[in-house]
Amino acid sequence: MKKVHAFGDDCLGELDAVAIAAEIKAGTFSATEAAEAALARIDVVNPHLNAVAFDDRERARTRAADDGLAPGALRGVPSIIKNNTDFAGIATLHGSAAVADRPAAANEPFTDQFVGTGLNVLGASTLPAFGLTATTEFSDRPPTLNPWDTDYSCGASSGGSAALVAAGALPIAHANDGGGSIRIPAAACGLVGLKPTRGRVAAALESRSAPVDLVSNGVVTRTVRDSAHFYADIERRSPAAGMEPIGLVEGPSDRRLRVAVLVEPLTGQLLDADTRTALTTVGEKLGDLGHRTELIPMPLDRSYADDFIQYWGLMAFSLERFGGRIIGKGFDRKKIDPFTHGLARMFVRHIWRTPAAIRGLRKADAVLASTYDRFDVVLSPTLAHTVPKIGYLDPAGDFDEVFDRLMQYVAFTPVNNTTGTPAISLPLATDSAGLPIGIHFMADRGNERTLLELAFELEAALPFARINA
Repeated sequence: MKKVHAFGDDCLGELDAVAIAAEIKAGTFSATEAAEAALARIDVVNPHLNAVAFDDRERARTRAADDGLAPGALRGVPSIIKNNTDFAGIATLHGSAAVADRPAAANEPFTDQFVGTGLNVLGASTLPAFGLTATTEFSDRPPTLNPWDTDYSCGASSGGSAALVAAGALPIAHANDGGGSIRIPAAACGLVGLKPTRGRVAAALESRSAPVDLVSNGVVTRTVRDSAHFYADIERRSPAAGMEPIGLVEGPSDRRLRVAVLVEPLTGQLLDADTRTALTTVGEKLGDLGHRTELIPMPLDRSYADDFIQYWGLMAFSLERFGGRIIGKGFDRKKIDPFTHGLARMFVRHIWRTPAAIRGLRKADAVLASTYDRFDVVLSPTLAHTVPKIGYLDPAGDFDEVFDRLMQYVAFTPVNNTTGTPAISLPLATDSAGLPIGIHFMADRGNERTLLELAFELEAALPFARINA
């Protein structure tokens, strides 16, 4: 087991993003000193983790030195942007050799929201090809590794961001989620990962015109308050139309919740012993805290999984056939990775099912919404089993075998992407190998505040595991 982290006695110490911003504002240290400390930490961990897709340190240094940072709540805090989101001057490569290496001409709307909080972007983080799988591994380059144990996957698709935050190189990093890609790496790396309601922040360029917009932008953090402050600061400047404001959540609520508990994933397999124990422990703790829990069956059936798979394949097929139009000039389909090709082939085999699959995904909204007539939140594991080793989900491996393994692994998270509802993964347990286990909470559309209040309560009741303990 090889654990990798950069926590030390520099100015960042073990501070979270909110604390770093406060120290910069107080003059204890400067944004330049914070950036230099983060860059030094990245230089320590990245040779082991392979989490940085693009190093943009010189421009970050200039922003810090020349007062070029926005006056948001996180002003001066070092961070990174996921390399599937346009940041002017960085080539948005989507984790794929098929994409031309051309710097983005401008920020996309969410990027402006992200840097509007005052975060200082040091570069871009890795993701697997087009974010289509649940591990940050590649067919043509070394994988991004889990800092808790470099023999293991860091999750995906926001794997590079999660690895850097878990390792202490950064306190907060951009992530986005089209089937679990904030929550999966948060679970694998022991972080807080909140996927917001669709429309809470600016839509991702890659999916806003899709038949079903799956992608939500956000962050991964080590503390609940960092996530809470990030969304509150964006909301202060860009309130979400037609949605109840989150506000700044700073602690738990006195309100006791009705909690539905899911123990069986859509795929029907039993949870492994460590995951089941973790879920039981959290359920019992909720009861001790005065919340009411009730075991329920999965509200959706296998047909939902089949519909999601078909839509997943449609995304790969669209890239294969229309990559130049979707991604941009210079797209080379001959360099598409084997896993994306496999997804596209799978889609074509069942292409006739596509209209019905899209209708099925849209109908799932009403099915899930009815659950919230009786319950405030739904509790499950984030992932259906513990974190796998590198190679288990190898994108260059036998497609049918790897795809079956993916389906058995990622069975709880996609529903929030198709319905647009919020969900959060919290690092509330560890497995028998000492790796994090993420516990997942879902709420109805617009109810991020409930999730954050509960997260604050559980963070205090079941303190998160620390990589440097």
